Amino acid sequence: MDVIGLRREFHQYPELAFREFRTAGRVVELLQSLGYEVLCGEAAMEPSVRKSLPAAEEMEAAYQSALAAGANPAVLEKMRGGLTAVVASLRGKEPGPVVAFRFDMDALPVRESEDPEHPPLAQGFRSQWEGKMHACGHDGHTAIGLALAREMATGDFAGTLKLIFQPAEEGVCGGALSIVHKGLVDDVDYIFCLHLMANMELGEVYAATRYLASSKIEVEFFGTPAHAGGAPEKGRNALLGAATALLNIHAIPPYPGQEVRINVGVIQGGTAANIIPDYAKLILETRAKSGEVNSELFQRVERVVQGSAQIHGLQYQLKLMGEAATCEADPPLVALVMEEARQAGFSRIHERYDASVSEDGPYLIQRVQQRGGQGTFMSVGTGTTEAHHTTRFDIREESLPLTVGLLSRMARRILKPEAP
Repeated sequence: MDVIGLRREFHQYPELAFREFRTAGRVVELLQSLGYEVLCGEAAMEPSVRKSLPAAEEMEAAYQSALAAGANPAVLEKMRGGLTAVVASLRGKEPGPVVAFRFDMDALPVRESEDPEHPPLAQGFRSQWEGKMHACGHDGHTAIGLALAREMATGDFAGTLKLIFQPAEEGVCGGALSIVHKGLVDDVDYIFCLHLMANMELGEVYAATRYLASSKIEVEFFGTPAHAGGAPEKGRNALLGAATALLNIHAIPPYPGQEVRINVGVIQGGTAANIIPDYAKLILETRAKSGEVNSELFQRVERVVQGSAQIHGLQYQLKLMGEAATCEADPPLVALVMEEARQAGFSRIHERYDASVSEDGPYLIQRVQQRGGQGTFMSVGTGTTEAHHTTRFDIREESLPLTVGLLSRMARRILKPEAP
């Protein structure tokens, strides 16, 4: 179970949120072969908290693609309907704490570069599924998790190791929350999340990362169609309402001393130049360092949308499509990561990184902390120049065994048996 070979395998079969059938199926088989107790399907997640689910036909197409790519039908049957989380546990030879590590598995709707110098193409593991790509490093995360499982498979430790393979991190549409709501981290004493980062050097690690809280929002406006020339007064222009909302959402004043982001990324509506449009849609997001500030941003967006609809005589529907939290790392775990990173061969070790993006892993950390445990979110450098979510994204694969070594050291230190 070579970590680089696994990463290359997963890279060839990228799967989008709640469609990680082949990936999750492979994870289940490998973990079971190592003697782990494995939960998957509805046993590993609460379906009702998921958001932005793909259409049923799209879900089924992904399921069939996974089967055609060699996935185990018996394993996949448990995952029908997008139940693609996998949670594995291994009890050590002595009682002790529960330590959890999270690894996300989903890919992105990005068409991978065909530049002959792009390493995945040059080395024969470019995405085989056009229009989908591991453009954020989650193939590496999944491989790291499985390699850690192999390193710890002897059970020569005190306590329980729990490995969480999470779907649907991209879009923050409920992948982590579905595991939280299933209660699967309620027994965890220590939890670590991580992300490979292209903008950090190989051998660089941040022991704590603070992500921005975020809300992903869809707004639909419903008006009345009419002839734009013959009877415009009989119409109610939904697109005009959406445009009014867009401009005023971007005019929401900043918060003094707070880092906030608001962006309307999509506006859609209308069918022809001579028809008053009766439908329009906005897709937008808010972000903030503070969960409380992000909640206030969401409420301000709601008020803008409501006012825009009233001005133009429209009905509207506002839907939360995804959300992410922020969290604070626990200092003892930050110190542990930094100490073990030195021993594992990392050359540039930092305490904290303030990210300008969002992640849903903090929901897992928050839940563990609420129940008296500790957690941190780590960032690990891969030393590449191409940005995340781009067609040429790649990672330096030397970062993979280096990271496995770090996580293994951290796990063994916490799960160290007491001396006789």
